[in-house]
Amino acid sequence: MKHLVVLVTCLLAIQELSAQSAPEYRMEIGAGAGIVTYQGDYNGSLLKNFQPMAAAVAKYKLNPRMAWALHLSYGMLKGSMNKADTWFPEESAVPDDFKSSIVNTTARFEYNFWPFGTGKEYYGARKLTPFIAMGLGLTFASCKGGGSSAGLQLPLGVGVKYKVGDRWNMAFEWSMHFTSSDKLDGLKDPYGIKSSGLFKNTDSYSVIGVTLTYDIWAKCKICNNDRD
Repeated sequence: MKHLVVLVTCLLAIQELSAQSAPEYRMEIGAGAGIVTYQGDYNGSLLKNFQPMAAAVAKYKLNPRMAWALHLSYGMLKGSMNKADTWFPEESAVPDDFKSSIVNTTARFEYNFWPFGTGKEYYGARKLTPFIAMGLGLTFASCKGGGSSAGLQLPLGVGVKYKVGDRWNMAFEWSMHFTSSDKLDGLKDPYGIKSSGLFKNTDSYSVIGVTLTYDIWAKCKICNNDRD
């Protein structure tokens, strides 16, 4: 009986060691694509005027649950007054439609609900996990015929990550970006209503996208505090 207990203990120890044989990686780099839609004076719906967006992504992983991410993205926004149920003062000269290009830089914090990984590098990690994200960034917009603008943006996102390979990661997410600018569409306060507050009566946009990233910078397994 004693020999059986020793054998089982050894087998469990070997299994745990083999389950953590792969290295952990500190960073991810990759790219993404998706669709973006604008909410503002021309449009109040999340389901109209979808436009393309592309992004470059870099992440620094604090641990299997948390990471800092940097996104640099480029996309288009558009809107139209056709069938718009709104009214502007007569003195407001409002074009019938608009089209803008936007560039975003965003730093954000991501939290995974479950430890994310293959399970080979971190005991208990899962290949699939939901996550949430929040951060701060800048949005630069150039509207055709309406000049340019820049402002802060506050992104809030939710999504799902999936480990498609030992070092490949895919994420699908939806994020809402609240900006401090009222000129993403080239219009500033066409209603003539004064307001105060950083994100009050300003333009915003939402993004549905997918990213593919690759793990780099392996952690040293024999170093002290390699799990920090």
